[in-house]
Amino acid sequence: MTALYTVAEIRQIETAHTTAHSRISLMQAAGEAIAACAIKLLHKRKKNVLILVGPGNNGGDAWVAARILQKQKINITVVSVGEQKHPGPVAKTACAEYIKAKGSFVKATPGLEFGSAVGSTSTSTSGYGLIIDGIFGIGLTQRPAGEFAHIIDAANALSEKHDIPILAIDIPSGLIADTGAAPGAVIHATTTLTFLGAKPGLYTADGSDCCGEILIDTLGAKLPPSSGTLLTESDCAALIPQRRHHSHKGTYGQVGIIGGADGMVGAAILAARAALHMGPGKVYVGLMADQALSHDPINPEIMMRTARDLAANEAITVFAIGMGMGQSAAAKSIMTKIRARQMLMLIDADALRWVIPPIVAKKSSTGAALQEKVAGNTCLSLSFNSKIVLTPHPGEAARLLNISTAEVQQDRISAAQSIARSTGAVVVLKGNGTVIVMPGTLTNAVQGSAHAGHYFISPTGNPGMASGGMGDALSGMIAAFMAQGLSTLDAAKLGVYLHGAAADCACHHGMGPHGLTASEVIFEARTLLNTGLKNHHDE
Repeated sequence: MTALYTVAEIRQIETAHTTAHSRISLMQAAGEAIAACAIKLLHKRKKNVLILVGPGNNGGDAWVAARILQKQKINITVVSVGEQKHPGPVAKTACAEYIKAKGSFVKATPGLEFGSAVGSTSTSTSGYGLIIDGIFGIGLTQRPAGEFAHIIDAANALSEKHDIPILAIDIPSGLIADTGAAPGAVIHATTTLTFLGAKPGLYTADGSDCCGEILIDTLGAKLPPSSGTLLTESDCAALIPQRRHHSHKGTYGQVGIIGGADGMVGAAILAARAALHMGPGKVYVGLMADQALSHDPINPEIMMRTARDLAANEAITVFAIGMGMGQSAAAKSIMTKIRARQMLMLIDADALRWVIPPIVAKKSSTGAALQEKVAGNTCLSLSFNSKIVLTPHPGEAARLLNISTAEVQQDRISAAQSIARSTGAVVVLKGNGTVIVMPGTLTNAVQGSAHAGHYFISPTGNPGMASGGMGDALSGMIAAFMAQGLSTLDAAKLGVYLHGAAADCACHHGMGPHGLTASEVIFEARTLLNTGLKNHHDE
């Protein structure tokens, strides 16, 4: 597994490592790693490097790298951004040692053009073979302003105009490490070399648009358990349900899909088709529409019922509810009946309105923490039930938390954790870098070794998934894995990772990102499921 560490956790690792290895400078090790990476990226490119150095420890790493590259006869241009008010003596020493080694730099100004900073080593900005971003590190918590924003925008423009790769030190400047939010100007790196451990912001929200290829260097530090995990192919492949020769359709569970009001029947059908192709024994669809289909002409294996009849079926292993369900009184009545049975459920889309109580989020007196309280005007209560998976998109999550969608996207992990804590359900917050959170009431024995509130981020998926029906297909997939005996958490992890990986394969085959459909993703997902998630297009 790839652990994800918050800024606070990284600071603890730094402190522990420095205490145990007082003679070993993390900054020196980081600078050496940056220089080595830069030389690799310069392979067969122009040997001129533009290094942007900020005022903190991230800039200290850049000063060390600059000294090493200069010693190795690499032509470098160093631009110092902001006042060099170092938070500690190590970065200050790194700067002094660079200058002592006859290194020079240009002070950034709001009107600085990089061409004027080049000097004799290069005649134009197009002469650079690499840009190193050492402006801001993981301590940034707000949008860059003034000269910082100007330099970031100028670096991006230079990179794009002349096809110059950017190597970001630890994290692209302007990106928030804990959340992946980019509230203002942000570096769009080709490669991000991150230190000690991976940060969640690299993989969710704006992270994947800014980081490029992500490389992790622990610098020899001992890494403790973390609060988050990045899902990997091998981890998720181990979750794939195994099938025995001595089995039958009853062995693999029965999925009941309830939704599909008038005008939205396709949502329920997509969910059912996705479930069918993930391997459960039987799949039923209970439609809310008055003119219900008698059968699915594409997949006649799916059994059609009315929503009310299916809700009463005692043989169903897991219900997936809400896809195109609508907000009628009949929908509320069906939800109430199913909820009363205390069985496995996946709740999505319209059903989230009926089941989840509104959560009022208020800032504490210090403005640092959120306090949730559950209003009493809801039709149902989840009662901290570990049998439930909730799959909101950011807009639905915002409604549950009584905040704006923008606020959810500013801190997707905290939003998902807040919903999980207050409901006791496994939460899947969909979007770029889908976040999966364990509920706060589950014990280690129930859901594995990770602690309550632990989050997972999936690195799979692409912009082609921004189309109708993708969420419906995901719901069907997760429900199918729940029917086959996976825990709610494991079903969510496998379903989310597989769903995104299938979309990635579809794009590789030329089916996206433009015009990619949920139906196409379903078939790619079945292929991946049967090949153990191996990326067959890479072979």
